[in-house]
Amino acid sequence: MKKILFIFLMLFTSISFAAAPEAGVNFDKTVQTVPTDNKDKIEVIELFWYGCIHCYQMDPMLSDWVKKLPKDVYFKRMPAIPRPDWAPMARAFYAMETLGVAEKLHTAIFDAVHKERTLNPADEKAILQWVTLKAGLDRKKVEDAFNSFSMNASLNKAAQVFRASGATGVPTLMIDGKYITSSTMAGGNNEALQIADFIISNVRKDRNKK
Repeated sequence: MKKILFIFLMLFTSISFAAAPEAGVNFDKTVQTVPTDNKDKIEVIELFWYGCIHCYQMDPMLSDWVKKLPKDVYFKRMPAIPRPDWAPMARAFYAMETLGVAEKLHTAIFDAVHKERTLNPADEKAILQWVTLKAGLDRKKVEDAFNSFSMNASLNKAAQVFRASGATGVPTLMIDGKYITSSTMAGGNNEALQIADFIISNVRKDRNKK
């Protein structure tokens, strides 16, 4: 009986070890440390693109996960801009934030691109028109948000953060400005969130040691 128990424990240990997240495989360090907005809390950023089907598929699961985050963790989205044709949707994201309709239209714009297939994520004029209609706002006000003085600064920062993160695709989760994981690295959407939990826990432990 003891021998059977020993074999079981060894098997369990080997399975647990095999499933443990591996640096350089399931997650990695960022190329550069990215400054966070609040040093007193652990920041989680989703790097995403509205034109990405994988981001669309992960979004409901991610939204549920965010609702359960502990008080010492905060979440924000940031559009990824690895290439010029991703910029129109990034501009839409920041314009919607400026207009105060980002949460209202976040899922809707995903649906328009991937479910309804009525919106081309690279067509800035069509995107601006879509935001105007869905937000129920004056077109001039929306145009001003799309072309505001701060827009270029926001787009430049988003592009810089993507490069600094070392991400090679989206959706990517960046934790504390120092670590990244993704569905590809982790092996799935749910797995990516589990890896994020693992990183958050370890960042918290490191902070408590100081």
